[in-house]
Amino acid sequence: MPIGEADPWRLQYFADAACPAEVQIPTEDSDAWLWNPEHRWVYDKIAVALSQGLDAGPHGTVPPRYPVFSKPIVNLRGMGIGSRVLRDAAEAERHYTAGHMWMTLLDGAHVSSDIAVVGGAPRWWRHVTGTPAGEGTFDRWTVHAAADAALERRCGAWLRNNLPGYTGLVNLETIGGVIIEVHLRFSDQWPDLYGPGWVAALIRLYQARRWDFLDRNRSDGHSVVLFGPHGPRYRHPPRKLVDEVARMPGVSSVQITFREDRDPEWHAMPPGGFRLAIVNGFDLEVGRAAREKLRAWFLGF
Repeated sequence: MPIGEADPWRLQYFADAACPAEVQIPTEDSDAWLWNPEHRWVYDKIAVALSQGLDAGPHGTVPPRYPVFSKPIVNLRGMGIGSRVLRDAAEAERHYTAGHMWMTLLDGAHVSSDIAVVGGAPRWWRHVTGTPAGEGTFDRWTVHAAADAALERRCGAWLRNNLPGYTGLVNLETIGGVIIEVHLRFSDQWPDLYGPGWVAALIRLYQARRWDFLDRNRSDGHSVVLFGPHGPRYRHPPRKLVDEVARMPGVSSVQITFREDRDPEWHAMPPGGFRLAIVNGFDLEVGRAAREKLRAWFLGF
């Protein structure tokens, strides 16, 4: 399909969208890399760090100071796998890994931002923060209605300087306002929380190279996640239960986030748990209650 969605539980957001066959819209980094040869350099995280004046280099070069943060230079699936803090030269030697890099260790809020870009200039922003639950898992993500003027000013200047001519969605991961990752795509976990008409505006952006989304009456959205223990081979809950949860007031969608026809090991999951479901909506307490309905079924399976 023109909107390149690999996860079947997210096809629900695009199934009814009128997207011409010749318009290619990525939701996966592998597709974004393939379809954007002029701008694919942004997946080189050393280049992104250096473009902001940060210290950075591949493993085997010596940082000017410690501690530093270490991660893969390029990784199009699970981009943070193998990341760690290197506190001194001995740790750097012990954890030397081909294809990895070090960079300035940053501090501050970790924010994920989706941006609609036309000719390198940002036209629309939404910012998301996560609530960690330990060992790489998250309790929920909050899609904020509010703008972030300082972040938008700094990242907007970077986009204009570094992505001239690019039109499409960009996702930026930042820490303390500094960009740590760039994705030539949007976050496909919560497009329903961006408001009615957003997917249609997305298609127009790629088709007509313009952004004309009427972003009215924003409100905070919540993407509430259910994790289970590693080990079991889970099965999907009955359609009747999923539909019942989806009809709860304030719930906008339900995702059952695994393939039951694949072994558990096939799925890329954090150490802290196996992601079973995601409930999106605009009422956090309802989202939590919906999660508990699903948890009761999975734990009793």
